[in-house]
Amino acid sequence: MKLKKQVTVCGGAIFCVAVFSLYLMLDRVQHDPSRRQSGGNFPRAHFPARGFCGTVVVYYASLPLHSPCNFQSQISVLQNRIEQLEQLLEENHQIISHIKDSVLELTDTGAVSPSGQLPFRSANGSWVLPFDGRPTFLAVKPQDCQFALGHRGQADLQAISRFISQNNMLGEDMLDVYSLLSFDNVDGGVWKQGFEITYEPTEWDDEPLQVFVVPHSHNDPGWVKTFDKYYTEQTQHIFNNMVVKLTEDPRRKFIWSEISFFVKWWESVDTLKQEAMRKLILGGQLEFVTGGWVMTDEANAHYFAMIDQLIEGHQWLERNLGVIPCSGWAVDPFGHSATMPYLLKKANLTSMLIQRVHYSIKKHFASTRSLEFMWRQAWDPESGTDLFCHMMPFYSYDVPHTCGPDPKICCQFDFKRLPGSRVNCPWKVPPRAISETNVAERAQVLLDQYRKKSKLFRSKVVLVPLGDDFRYDKALEWDQQYINYQKLFDYMNSHPEMHVQAQFGTLTDYFSAVYKANGVVMGARPPAYPVLSGDFFVYADREDHYWSGYYTSRPFYKNLDRILESHLRGAEILYSLAVSHARHARMEGRYPTSDYSLLTDARRNIGLFQHHDAITGTAKEIVVIDYGTRLLRSLIGLKRVIINAAHFLIMKNKDVYRFYQTEPFLETDDRRATQDSLPQRTLIELESSPRYLVLFNPVEQERLCLVTVLVNSARVRVLTEDGQTLPVQLSAQWASAVQMSGEVYQASFMARLPALGLAMFHLYDSADSPMTLRSDTLLRLPGHSQSVHGVDPLPVRSQAADPQPFYIQTQSLMLGFSGTTGLLESVRRKDDAQEVRVQMQFFTYGTRPSKDKSGAYLFIPDGNAKPYMQKDQPIVRVVEGPLFAEVVAHYQHFQQTVRIHNVPGVDGLSLDITTLVDIRDQTNKELAMRIVTDIQSEGTFYTDLNGFQIQPRRYLQKLPLQANFYPMPTMAYIQDSQYRLTLHTAQALGASSLTSGQLEVILDRRLMQDDNRGLGQGLKDNKRTANRFRLLLERRSSRSRFSFSAFPLHRFLFLSPFFDVPSHSLTPPLREQPAGSYAKLGYVLSQIVARVLGGSKTETVDSAPVSFPSLLSHMTSAILNHEVLALPVIPKKRGVPPLRTFSPLAAALPCDFHLLNLRSIQNQDSHSPSPHTALLLHRLGLDCGLEAHNPGFNCTTTQGKLAVAALFRGLDLQLLQPMSLTLMHAGTPLSNGSAVALEPMELATFKIQLH
Repeated sequence: MKLKKQVTVCGGAIFCVAVFSLYLMLDRVQHDPSRRQSGGNFPRAHFPARGFCGTVVVYYASLPLHSPCNFQSQISVLQNRIEQLEQLLEENHQIISHIKDSVLELTDTGAVSPSGQLPFRSANGSWVLPFDGRPTFLAVKPQDCQFALGHRGQADLQAISRFISQNNMLGEDMLDVYSLLSFDNVDGGVWKQGFEITYEPTEWDDEPLQVFVVPHSHNDPGWVKTFDKYYTEQTQHIFNNMVVKLTEDPRRKFIWSEISFFVKWWESVDTLKQEAMRKLILGGQLEFVTGGWVMTDEANAHYFAMIDQLIEGHQWLERNLGVIPCSGWAVDPFGHSATMPYLLKKANLTSMLIQRVHYSIKKHFASTRSLEFMWRQAWDPESGTDLFCHMMPFYSYDVPHTCGPDPKICCQFDFKRLPGSRVNCPWKVPPRAISETNVAERAQVLLDQYRKKSKLFRSKVVLVPLGDDFRYDKALEWDQQYINYQKLFDYMNSHPEMHVQAQFGTLTDYFSAVYKANGVVMGARPPAYPVLSGDFFVYADREDHYWSGYYTSRPFYKNLDRILESHLRGAEILYSLAVSHARHARMEGRYPTSDYSLLTDARRNIGLFQHHDAITGTAKEIVVIDYGTRLLRSLIGLKRVIINAAHFLIMKNKDVYRFYQTEPFLETDDRRATQDSLPQRTLIELESSPRYLVLFNPVEQERLCLVTVLVNSARVRVLTEDGQTLPVQLSAQWASAVQMSGEVYQASFMARLPALGLAMFHLYDSADSPMTLRSDTLLRLPGHSQSVHGVDPLPVRSQAADPQPFYIQTQSLMLGFSGTTGLLESVRRKDDAQEVRVQMQFFTYGTRPSKDKSGAYLFIPDGNAKPYMQKDQPIVRVVEGPLFAEVVAHYQHFQQTVRIHNVPGVDGLSLDITTLVDIRDQTNKELAMRIVTDIQSEGTFYTDLNGFQIQPRRYLQKLPLQANFYPMPTMAYIQDSQYRLTLHTAQALGASSLTSGQLEVILDRRLMQDDNRGLGQGLKDNKRTANRFRLLLERRSSRSRFSFSAFPLHRFLFLSPFFDVPSHSLTPPLREQPAGSYAKLGYVLSQIVARVLGGSKTETVDSAPVSFPSLLSHMTSAILNHEVLALPVIPKKRGVPPLRTFSPLAAALPCDFHLLNLRSIQNQDSHSPSPHTALLLHRLGLDCGLEAHNPGFNCTTTQGKLAVAALFRGLDLQLLQPMSLTLMHAGTPLSNGSAVALEPMELATFKIQLH
């Protein structure tokens, strides 16, 4: 208490000084002549301000433009006043920062707890929690909001959204392409999905056609065989033959993509083969394309994992071969994301190739000769993100569909299909070996196809891939392809009248020739080549066969993958920090740095699962088991890395630190019995002596959240590190819908955790537990037939279900539920008088009864979804208490839990939803969750791409239902002028909005047949799957409906105890000067703004082709995908040594920064960490037009600047070097005191050395 009084007194004194300083600043504005300007008087705007504790102070103004005669004068005045405002706000920001720092210096750096007062119920029935008086800040600089407000002028938007000309589309967005096309499927002749191609024989007389035939072999790291079986039976033979056959003729070339296979071969062969292969690589005969661990899926994969597998592949290539990939190659992912070109661009690749694109889009691009384009990010106003992209024009990447438009002819030049082979041509005309007697005729036929293909492009350079899945595994095929094609090349090249130069080449050979033909350097935009933004989902290869089923297929493993990614990131960060602190303390030899091998194993197994037949759920059952086994092994290894790092970092006295491999210091948070089972949380067995609990927060911001652990005693008492008792909500652990467990209890408490840190708590079995409050449980039963009994000391009430709605509430939210279904009906935020319809419904889809059916890849429904029906009404459990309230509805095929946390800040502002699905007894059914609202979304909705960016979508009635489902890796939302409703997800699923105001998600799919795409199986290995979501309802601020004529400005500032309820409204006009120190401070700032700027409001229409989540939405996604890990300390016979909270960050990260990874870099010659670490940062794009809320922690933005040297507590920064994304290209090292700067949406990698 003495410390709290000191904090209060000192904080109050500092505030007095701050307020007085601000009044002086105001006085200077009023009276200093140098700050006055003549001419152009601007009317004063109304500045809404709500200045009491727990509310927002908003500064907002708009400036009208007067008559033309004084226009320039007004602009000049405007510019000067803006400069004054910026200066004053910066001074204010510095003062606030000093206040914050001064107050925080007086408080503990670890977990902060309530004051020990008991929670109580308010008059309206909601629980009110005691607060600790700790102030929190949310200060978003206006410059950090401009990016989302509109960085493109209207003319730029129009330029992007239309054709400059039909044959020269200089700028286009994929949304516009979808609106333009009719998506008919007219028979195009020999090119069924295209059109007839003609040419004049003299077109190449002045500039001969250049042909690059690129041999390749697409090797899936798991599909119908496991990764190891593919390697043993096929892939190793490809490499062994490659060493021999490429060496025979230096004109032979080959490309390879999947580094996972190459590493396995490299590590199994002798040095002679390694040197022979190295010579081929250095000689340019073998090129590694993309260079990732796998050819990643682009629909379901999260950008963390996409980057990590790319780093793993690139780092291996550089470390072992000195190779740096130049070109990207993606022939098999089922649709293409705009995230991929950005990642490749940041990795310094100059070009890329894609293949699986909707056949109508390919036809459109071919007809406008736009198959090669600069792929630009939709949020990029310039050209900094442009990457040159080549789209393959025809049906597939196999040989019949790559030499030209006629597959019947192209198949005749796939010499593996020569008579006698087990593979033949479906068109019944086999290839013929090339001889002196037929070479002239064969060369002319092939050249005709090359010429026709070249007519679809803008240069006279043509790319002809030569390969297919697992090709070249037999020595015979190497001879058949290379010898026959070389004869054709020799004939063509020796006959000048054919005007062609043909050769084997690599992918980069081709791109280099295109750049040279256009007179530009590698990676530059050739003159008049089009620019495109957007993505290429949904993919259809023919008819109405849309590949939107795999967005959901095998959701159990999609969820497991996301859990692995969070554990990998957490383990990387803690391991890097632990090793750095061990080096700093000269204890490196005592720390288990050998855990690095566990990190490497996890990186590679998670990387392997990003393969486009793994995370997609499109592999055979035996292969899925292999993937699952690898993931579980890595999960266990990562938990060990986390536990070992946490053990070292929480030791108060490092001298007594001892590591024993067989005696772990901490337990894991949960366990999985098998690779396909749900986790079981660790039970903490309480005693009268304390059990220590370590909580790890993987998020880069401080976190105020609810933590639930399982204990064996109802007499649980929880204390903070400094001995303060926390309120605990005691709840039952349920064995079934109506039966409690008598031996296990849930103990929930609120904790404030340091960013990326480890917080200490004590748990006791204590008869004196006044702060432990029991949950109130009500069972709503379909009838009185079932008897229900509580377990002491947790009583349970029951009643017959009735149709009347019922409600649960916290200080922030009130939820309404249907009395009949037990499902969510409405949401009302306590700061909003309006109850918003948010209705949860469940539906099922069947599959088409005849012809083609849904399978692992395809979604082919039998019409609209049908309401989910079951015979009996559900059992509904309602649990209420001081820290959380929840409703659990038990249905036959799913169990949905909707929980709200009575926690100030991010954790308490959204609905925590878990839908446990089990459809193992169904036949050809897909279960969908639909959210129905009154939001006027009007056919527009938004899904994310890879958790990295948001892609606007439009429901298109001209397309079938299945074509309107899109991948949703982390979120989807709908919005109108008042509200935005965002569904955050912890696993990739397919989502859509089929009607205005609706969001729909496919939860699981059980399909009994193959869909004829090569898998040979249906989806019949379903698991009990927990799909986890957060549902966030945000109100659009009224100020976001207005725009400034010249300079958009808004700034938010929170000054509130973290237990206060969020403000009611950010926008009512200022009616009177508010009272209270916080309020006066806000009032002063608003007056400063009012005296500098004035103006009126003008309406604007949001027509931007981009969208961004709010800051709150970003934070909500982070806490959903990076759960707190609760790690109990294992009791020791000799006692537990002194422990303390570990807070790694000396300064808070700007809250628009995401620390993507802190990845230890491997030593050059060993499987151990080097002294260097890769720091990966992502600056988020923000939509500031939604009402801001107290996040529960201190949050500021800095215009993208970050002082890395001051970031890590207790460590010295010895190196700060900008790098390319995958560490292959190094920039000039910065001085250690330098601040790095990132633009919104930018990803940046730095090599750092901490000691």
